Amino acid sequence: MSAHLLAADAPVGKPHRHESAHLHVTGRALYCDDIALPANTLHAAFGLSQIAHGNIRSLDLAAVQSAPGVVTVASSADIPGENNYGGVVHDDPIFASGLVQYAGQPIFAVAATSYTAARRAVTKAVVEYQPLPAILDIRAALAAESYVLPSQQLVRGTPQKALARSPRRLRGTVVMGGQDHFYLEGQIAIALPQEDGGMLIHSSTQHPTEVQHIVARALARHANSITVQCRRMGGGFGGKESQPALIAAAAAVLAHRTQRPVKLRLDRDIDMLMTGKRHDFLGDYEVGFDAQGRILALQLMLASRCGYSADLSGPVNDRALCHIDNAYYLEHVAVTSHRCKTHTVSNTAFRGFGGPQGMMIIEAVLDDIARTLTLDPLAVRRANFYGTVTRNVTHYGQRIDDNVIHTIVDQLARTGRYHERRRAVDAWNAARPTIRRGLALTPVKFGISFNATLFNQAGALVNVYTDGTVLLNHGGTEMGQGLHTKVAQVVATEFGLPLSAIRVTATDTSKVPNTSATAASSGSDLNGMAAQAAAQTIRGRLVEWAYRTDSVRPEQVCFHDGHVHIGPRRVAFGEFARQAHAARISLSATGYYRTPRIHWDRSTFQGRPFFYFAYGAAISEVAVDTETGETRLLRVDILHDVGRSLNPAIDLGQIEGGFLQGVGWLTSEELRWSDAGELQTHAPSTYKIPTARDWPMETHIALLDAPNREDTIYRAKAVGEPPLMLAISTFHAIRDAIASCGPTHRLPNLPAPATPETVVRAIQQLQVGGDE
Repeated sequence: MSAHLLAADAPVGKPHRHESAHLHVTGRALYCDDIALPANTLHAAFGLSQIAHGNIRSLDLAAVQSAPGVVTVASSADIPGENNYGGVVHDDPIFASGLVQYAGQPIFAVAATSYTAARRAVTKAVVEYQPLPAILDIRAALAAESYVLPSQQLVRGTPQKALARSPRRLRGTVVMGGQDHFYLEGQIAIALPQEDGGMLIHSSTQHPTEVQHIVARALARHANSITVQCRRMGGGFGGKESQPALIAAAAAVLAHRTQRPVKLRLDRDIDMLMTGKRHDFLGDYEVGFDAQGRILALQLMLASRCGYSADLSGPVNDRALCHIDNAYYLEHVAVTSHRCKTHTVSNTAFRGFGGPQGMMIIEAVLDDIARTLTLDPLAVRRANFYGTVTRNVTHYGQRIDDNVIHTIVDQLARTGRYHERRRAVDAWNAARPTIRRGLALTPVKFGISFNATLFNQAGALVNVYTDGTVLLNHGGTEMGQGLHTKVAQVVATEFGLPLSAIRVTATDTSKVPNTSATAASSGSDLNGMAAQAAAQTIRGRLVEWAYRTDSVRPEQVCFHDGHVHIGPRRVAFGEFARQAHAARISLSATGYYRTPRIHWDRSTFQGRPFFYFAYGAAISEVAVDTETGETRLLRVDILHDVGRSLNPAIDLGQIEGGFLQGVGWLTSEELRWSDAGELQTHAPSTYKIPTARDWPMETHIALLDAPNREDTIYRAKAVGEPPLMLAISTFHAIRDAIASCGPTHRLPNLPAPATPETVVRAIQQLQVGGDE
């Protein structure tokens, strides 16, 4: 149904509050840790490796088993089925057996009568290791040719020849760190044994179906014996896509072993030690360009720290490779992508899924070109934008049919007074040697869909009751992003009901099977369409019954304002549902949707992997204390493309939250490991996420009012991940301020995150005359 056909009172498109907002603010929203448990429930804890790489010579758990309150201990030998929680490649053991590959890797788990008893017991294990050499960073992995997956190459055009004939050439390196998800609710699972070998799992997960499959294999059961439920998560950000399977599988093994319910909850330190992060990346580039800064050729070596196993590193790096263009046309390009194996925790999905890292590299390349030519970086960015008629095919072969980046950047530069502020910043810096200011405008073009085509499908179940209320279940998971609210708005709109008539229940593998992860910013696109299909099926039955009963044409039957209008007759929806049930009309239906027009050949890295692109742009202005390295975000202006918004209030919240999370990644959230491979930043005392005090002093955020050209749910666009990349403007504003401290042509050497220490080093290097 097109947006222009919606009734004025339709719930879709309205800024409704989050469906659980009243529960959130009163503390009555139930998360996994709040679920009432049977009296005989046990509590579990992991025993972790203390070294980064080595063989386990001996494992003595006798003192653990005899510790007060301990009921059972489980290690790899106690798993009935497969000792693995890797969803893509089966290289992630639930419990390490013989070989440990990162400090913090689970070796065993304990179930005890209390959480405290379990945590105390695991400290009593006696483990003897034979240490082995540990590879801890990307450069070391590249030198050792240590990879978790084969390296990939993508070549378009003749980059070597184009580079050789380019009038200007430049080399450089871009370095960016990882990021911990730091969700407010940590990893948790509850396993409750059911009759005849079944198991019910409550899991804080973005991917209930994967948890179902991993638990089934660990217990040597079929999938139909395992039910996974998730009503809500207290944040996910990608960290609860693959990681929860480990927590659920360990809890299930202990529950199976004891035939008692088991709750396994990680505290913040253990969570950060055990679970994967955003991949840190580096890129070595050589670029050829002309006097206007237009890229003529680009050669890039892209490498990421994947950790000890594959996890989701394959698709993360593939998406990074697909986003090294951002909003820019690359006619001649060669990219080599290395997926490096290190003896650190396996990195995983994180909001943007490799896209932010790819974009960071091309934005750094363009910024370097601009500073080399002493041009405004925005002018160089504009010179490289994709065209709308020509220069509109990506390096992976997808034609861009929906390019609105010119419109967005033109409008934002005008409303955000970019050029006026550019002159003002330059004047400020000329007069003030200590506090420097920086300004940057950067764009975002982000592909929407899973790269792996098979995940672009969803299902839903809709039940209409005879009192006129509706129960909705779909395959997506709620992690605070408002997915349930948006899908409920869709169903309410289809039935012409107020949003209060729709109730959304917990995601449940026994109701909607074979679900994809709620990821890739596709939750509303996929599940909204599936729920719409289910609602339309029921509505179609009701319309057919109505026009036959009342002898009217189908177009004379319509649903709005909580009533069904049948020709001249008006019936309350609840009464109409009661009459339909009495006439034996089914009031329940499933719905299914699969994304059209997408295809992807990974062997050639060619195809149309994305249904459409989401666009945006941001202007950031910062102040930098050149003596301390402290940075402050003074103002941000954002114009973001959400198509026809399903819910402007929720979309604005996603833009604000995504942007600030990106600012954290690029400015303050530094992950540090010791020389022995131990994570040193595993608590809020040492790992600094942004707070409300880091929100800019002045903000101007607007939504681009333009419907999606593709046939998405009410012509809306995804909004979960793309806003994070708007924060690249903040990083480059800091870089702009640093650049003002040295000679015009000299390039700041600023890795991300731009912590105070990093900023001071960059300024010192710039002033003493080194680009390295």
